Amino acid sequence: MLRRNWIVILAAVLLGVLVAGAISLAVKPNYKSETKLFVALQDSSSVSELQQGNVFTQARVQSYVETVTTPVVLQPVIDSLGLRETPSSLASRITAVSDAKTVLISISVVDQSPIQAAAIAQAVGSSLIDAVEVLERPARSEVSPVKLSIVTPAVAASQPISPNVRLNVTLGLLLGLVAGVGLVILRSVVDTRVRGEVDLRRVSSAPVLGGISFDNDAAKKPLLTQTAFQSPRAESFRQLRTNLQFAHVSSNSKTILMTSSLPGEGKSTTATNLAIALAQAGQTVALVDADLRRPMVAEYLGLERGAGLTTALVGGADLNELLQPWGRDDLYVLASGQIPPNPSELLGSEKMREILDRLENSFDAVIIDAPPLLPVTDAAVLAQQVGGVVLVVGSQKVRTKDLEKSLAALDMVDADLLGVILNRLPSKGPDAYAYSYYSYDRQDVSGARGKKRQHARVNLDDPNGFEKILKGPERSESRLGAADARSRIAK
Repeated sequence: MLRRNWIVILAAVLLGVLVAGAISLAVKPNYKSETKLFVALQDSSSVSELQQGNVFTQARVQSYVETVTTPVVLQPVIDSLGLRETPSSLASRITAVSDAKTVLISISVVDQSPIQAAAIAQAVGSSLIDAVEVLERPARSEVSPVKLSIVTPAVAASQPISPNVRLNVTLGLLLGLVAGVGLVILRSVVDTRVRGEVDLRRVSSAPVLGGISFDNDAAKKPLLTQTAFQSPRAESFRQLRTNLQFAHVSSNSKTILMTSSLPGEGKSTTATNLAIALAQAGQTVALVDADLRRPMVAEYLGLERGAGLTTALVGGADLNELLQPWGRDDLYVLASGQIPPNPSELLGSEKMREILDRLENSFDAVIIDAPPLLPVTDAAVLAQQVGGVVLVVGSQKVRTKDLEKSLAALDMVDADLLGVILNRLPSKGPDAYAYSYYSYDRQDVSGARGKKRQHARVNLDDPNGFEKILKGPERSESRLGAADARSRIAK
């Protein structure tokens, strides 16, 4: 949590330091000046008298300390220095203390002017001497038995005592740190968006099949063939292809359903690019656009969408006539067709089961792009007819509650969840899921792979259908032998 939001914490710390520095510069500096007085008894000649006088003096010193801030002492100071304030306001800037074991009185004065502070401290000390002499003088005597003397004259301070810039900046730093950490904790509690695998683990223990980093160019160039051959994005889909083959190895079905919780998480581009990656590995792949509400596969691949899955479901054309070849590999696309008024009923029909069976018998892999789980029930209906389901989770697009609902919907229909694909991940930071392979420009390769070629029309009912394609003049070498293709179709 701290590594993910370190920028917020750093900003709060810097803000605290700046505010503390600004306050320190805005506050006018105060200077402190101090004077010390010594209290003694007069006319003490013998040792016993000195001892008695010392005890007497220590008992009287605290009374003299309290006298410092009284009008008897301060009013003469105000008059002599011409100060425009009352004794009570002046007393608030004066501090008098004394150690119980000594007969010394310390008087300190705080003022915005160092010279004024020294003048007031010196004047207060002199005024206290005069006041004590008057207060301690006997009625019939002209001399007071107590004598106060200034032993440390007040001097102007060279450095202000406040504001303490170093202390204020340190406090600002600590307060900013506490505020930043508190903000991060509050944000983590309030903001429940799934950002990476750490957030996913709070909801599910499903395996992560792969992660795809967010690419700014993906909106304009969504296809795998439009990026460099060894770019991080291309390598992500190849890694996803490998992990998915291991996750699906125990299933007898070749059909994989791609869905998400909400629209906009990137399931259609993920399904399309996964189908391209599987075809590039030498497999015969059928990509089915089963999102009969917002179909996007045909638009990404530049194919005709008017006839497709819905056409086959209502018996308008045979499946052989609706499969459209794409690219230089064995990738065939079954577009969505016309958008029907009852998608859920069509996808859950027996005709849909027959279409999937025919595709599984003729292709190595069948990838289905299904609608999101939460807005409609189409994906949940289809999940009962496929060999496995892959859930695409868009980083910062879905919240944990929505993800929990999606997993619960799949569990309710006993769907085989193969794993999760984390999409739109940041390229850097604690939630990154990046690859560090060397990349180089392979525009010639990707461009060649992205070009369409004239495929021979595959016939799902013809055992020699793939053999005719493989013997065509456009391919000198084949990744799939004719005998293997014949035996696969025969099965």
